[in-house]
Amino acid sequence: MSAKKWPVRRPTEHAALRRLERSARPLPSVPALMAALLDANERRDREGVCLAAHRVVRAAEEYS
Repeated sequence: MSAKKWPVRRPTEHAALRRLERSARPLPSVPALMAALLDANERRDREGVCLAAHRVVRAAEEYS
């Protein structure tokens, strides 16, 4: 019989956000994001269009 360890430790939202801030991920290039935006638009994928559009804006702000 295995010993159960209670409570199971889980990261909190605050700890997860702190870790995310420490590991910045580079955004894809603006042309690659624009291609993804066009592709999502052609497929009529609303969520994909919204995601790609927001990432294009974020990338453009970072490069300017």
